[in-house]
Amino acid sequence: MKFIENENFIKGLEVRKAVLGPNHVERSLAFADEFNSAMQQLTTEYCWGWLWNREGLERKQRSLINIAILTALSKPHELKLHVHGALRNGCTQEEIREVILQCAIYCGVPAAIDSFRTAKEAIDTFEE
Repeated sequence: MKFIENENFIKGLEVRKAVLGPNHVERSLAFADEFNSAMQQLTTEYCWGWLWNREGLERKQRSLINIAILTALSKPHELKLHVHGALRNGCTQEEIREVILQCAIYCGVPAAIDSFRTAKEAIDTFEE
């Protein structure tokens, strides 16, 4: 699939690969088809190219925020991916644990229990 490689897309591709790992990103882009390629373009260009390149927050902080949001939304697939990203961005297991504990109180214990399970699996399978 061909993507529009504007400045934000190129910057986004670089950040996305740095945080999520090049294998994951290349696999996601390779599986893009006529139906879902627009979502890959949007994600790479705006999420990773525009938002993750903004000043004001470090990548580590953005990763911890994502863990909290994904816990609140009960999105284990994305959470696992972003726990790997958080580890790549220098987050410690303790920081990840504390964010999920914070979510247990404010988002609900069931969501946090699932997130602990997912985060543990991500930590155990993490490869740089």
